Amino acid sequence: MDFSPSGIFASLILSSIGYALFRYGKKCVRMPQLVSGLVLMIFPTFVSGAALMLSLGAVILVGLWFSVRAGL
Repeated sequence: MDFSPSGIFASLILSSIGYALFRYGKKCVRMPQLVSGLVLMIFPTFVSGAALMLSLGAVILVGLWFSVRAGL
């Protein structure tokens, strides 16, 4: 984990988005949101560097968008 201010801020933002997605997915029984939320909450622990963290978060969110768009 990156302990720089930018890394901590990026981790906080991504984990907050992940928590919101997880809660929504659990409440509405939506698997794509549930899984994406879990991944967004967990993966910042294992990634160092704010730029890499934000880019991977963007890839996860785009994947969620495509899965919802496909009707999953």
